[in-house]
Amino acid sequence: MTMPDHLDADRWSAPGGEPVLVVDAARWTRPEASIQTVVIGVDREGALPAVAVDDFDLLLTLAKDPPRPWVQLDPREVDAQVERLAAAARANPLAATIAAQVLRTTENLPLSDALTVESFAYSTLLGGAEFARWRGKAEVGDAAPTPPEPVQVRRDEKGLMLTLNHPENFNAMTAAMRDALYEALANALDDPSAPAVLLHGVGRCFSTGGDLPEFGTARDLAEAHAVRTLHSCARLLRALGDRATVRLHGACLGSGIEVAAAAHHRIAAADAWFQLPELGMGLIPGAGGTATVARAIGRHRTLWMLLSGKRVGAAQALDWGLVHKIEGGA
Repeated sequence: MTMPDHLDADRWSAPGGEPVLVVDAARWTRPEASIQTVVIGVDREGALPAVAVDDFDLLLTLAKDPPRPWVQLDPREVDAQVERLAAAARANPLAATIAAQVLRTTENLPLSDALTVESFAYSTLLGGAEFARWRGKAEVGDAAPTPPEPVQVRRDEKGLMLTLNHPENFNAMTAAMRDALYEALANALDDPSAPAVLLHGVGRCFSTGGDLPEFGTARDLAEAHAVRTLHSCARLLRALGDRATVRLHGACLGSGIEVAAAAHHRIAAADAWFQLPELGMGLIPGAGGTATVARAIGRHRTLWMLLSGKRVGAAQALDWGLVHKIEGGA
């Protein structure tokens, strides 16, 4: 790819019509002109060439069990896999390019600042046409009644146990549950006895993420940003340091892994699986995922999760560093 001037570089963006660029990882160098396209580098030889990692948003290879930041392709369908990733970016070009920009921008920021940047971008996309298109087509149903105690707080000699307690709704993270979890985490941080904190969920899964009937209901997106950052459960969970442990089982989608990834100790059951589905909604993670998940597995693999929308099983999550241990049972 050649870029003779900065004006021509405008083409490599969502407004310019080219939101994604697939290149040979071994032979491509990022141009001096600023581009906003998602750059996917492919190593078709499986040679793991020495590359300038910062030149790419996602690096794919045929090498088996590649080191970070590479993501392994299935050699039986290389072109199809690459095209699916590119197609996902083209389907929601603003969300895809903004996701890549946020991941790049926040990679080396303090977590709190990274969460703020993510929230700005998330509120922007909530007001965008891509999310509106998803919202117009989605069948989200009615909001489930909130239980009296969406987060149970119990204390024993080992410390605090915080339990996501809405199994009928698969522990979907409603505003009420988020606020209750935030309050519990804040109290744990303020407790002079500095208790250990264990966070888990009851029922079939840890959490299926944000409650779909609540998506898009905020009318003041600026205020939504302020509330989102003030009540960031990921920020408080990270602030607990090595006092914080999460136990994950079953489905851990969206905020169900974004918040949990902030914990110092992350233990998965063998049946746990993880997914970031937001891009298909015209969004990016809004509960901290571009910061917490990216700090666990790197920005390239985080973007792969967003573009692919695929489930990551417990074994792969352990290999990548998304969880630290696998234990049997939920």
